[in-house]
Amino acid sequence: MDAKKRVLSVGQCWMDHGSISCVLTKHFGAEVVGADTKEEAIHEAQSGEFALVLVNRLLDRDGTPGLEIIRAFQRDDNLKNVPIMLVSNFADAQREAVACGALPGFGKSSLHAPETLAGIRAALLRTTAAAPAR
Repeated sequence: MDAKKRVLSVGQCWMDHGSISCVLTKHFGAEVVGADTKEEAIHEAQSGEFALVLVNRLLDRDGTPGLEIIRAFQRDDNLKNVPIMLVSNFADAQREAVACGALPGFGKSSLHAPETLAGIRAALLRTTAAAPAR
């Protein structure tokens, strides 16, 4: 990848955030920024350019469903084109996230799988990721 990509990781516990950060840095040279709440995620996304957003199924800090964040991004004209994925091992949660507008995501248990890395690479290479309009 040419330029350093920024990824917003929303609602992961410290250990999962660390694992995701290590994988994305090692494989893609990405900078990973964390957000603990829905409000932090929206604020971060509106104030910076992100190539990908990874949302936990349930936010570790307050239990907010990740689908709420996906829906909020889809309703926001400035954020709806930013690629977003759900981080969950549950197939039904993944199907619901995709139905809400997310790209197919991955579970924490498959973070290192070749198909997960291929999906993340494809998301990072999408040309629709752009800085929010100001």
